[in-house]
Amino acid sequence: MAIHIGNEGTVSIGGTTVGQIKGFTINENVDTVEKTVMGDSSKSFLATHSFFAGTIDVLFDEDDTGQTAMTVGSTVSIEFFPEGNSAGKVKFNGNVIITGDSLTSTTEGLVEKSFDIQGTGGLTRTTV
Repeated sequence: MAIHIGNEGTVSIGGTTVGQIKGFTINENVDTVEKTVMGDSSKSFLATHSFFAGTIDVLFDEDDTGQTAMTVGSTVSIEFFPEGNSAGKVKFNGNVIITGDSLTSTTEGLVEKSFDIQGTGGLTRTTV
């Protein structure tokens, strides 16, 4: 069984690597519709549309091209490399809308940003 260290991961936006990444999350989901009818003893459902969403957490860098490409409301192509981007490694890619951008600054920490993303279309899993 292969396991991976979290610091191997990278993300790119439109082919540009996002700098200062602290972490990312991808959530894949599917909508369902109920198809239960009278006489059934249990509810039953059918899967309909799949979708994905997530977050990208970074240390704020106003000069990073990848970070500045993620403006709220923009649609961008995205690639996630959870185990690094060398040949043979797994990659997830698709298009996303940047739906949120939050900035955190504390007296005892570094300035951080978190970008919320909503997939538009499917998420594809391939290898580099």
